[in-house]
Amino acid sequence: LKDDPALENYLLNAAIDDGVVFETFDKRQIAVADLRGLLDEARAMKALIERLARHVPSRILEQAAISMALDPTILKDSEQALKTANYIAKRLNKVELKNDRTWEGRPLEDGGLEFTRILRGVSERHIIDAPLIGSSDARRLNSKRDQLFETYGDHGKLHNQDQEIPIFGPVSLVDAVMDLGRKGVQMQRYKGLGEMNPDQLWETTLDPDARSLLQVNVNHMEDAKAVFTTLMGELVEPRRIFIQDRALQVANLDV
Repeated sequence: LKDDPALENYLLNAAIDDGVVFETFDKRQIAVADLRGLLDEARAMKALIERLARHVPSRILEQAAISMALDPTILKDSEQALKTANYIAKRLNKVELKNDRTWEGRPLEDGGLEFTRILRGVSERHIIDAPLIGSSDARRLNSKRDQLFETYGDHGKLHNQDQEIPIFGPVSLVDAVMDLGRKGVQMQRYKGLGEMNPDQLWETTLDPDARSLLQVNVNHMEDAKAVFTTLMGELVEPRRIFIQDRALQVANLDV
């Protein structure tokens, strides 16, 4: 398998081939090709949620998106915003174990939402603020709100033989199906080619029918040499300065 998307496709297909069925809250049964299509949509939504989850836990964003709370027009109405915050807290408590269901929600004056709980004496607080709701990823996620509510308006079930797994949204659906696909599969990762046995090296890297070749061109030799010397050279101070100056760029590398 070439990369993580290829691995995900393999695991999802393995679970579907094993007969996994998703039953929605309104008793619809989704399997085979229809389930594969739903999983592809869920993966796209999961990617948006995980990008936003740098600021707020994904489980909160997932339930907020299903509850149509990423629509700024809804949150402008104070009464509707309060109902939405309470509804999301109720959904969050369904996801948690029985003794951990202490989530509370309230609207904020700036058009955001706050969620708090006290878990075993420790306070937890998360805010979905107005800038996050106005972000491009949140807008894209909000454009799917009707589809999300239609499929995940209440918790569904994933059936696999005699196993039943509760599903609370697109993230939990993808994760549960991938976990089922991993059953009986052995995965190995290597830090370097020297860790592989000869047959593994041939199969993954050297076989002309399977290998990938990437051409690398260095157009600015002096700049490349300076960066390489800074990062790999013996002097520590230039490397420390280089890393400090660019720390925030790395933190936002995938944005």
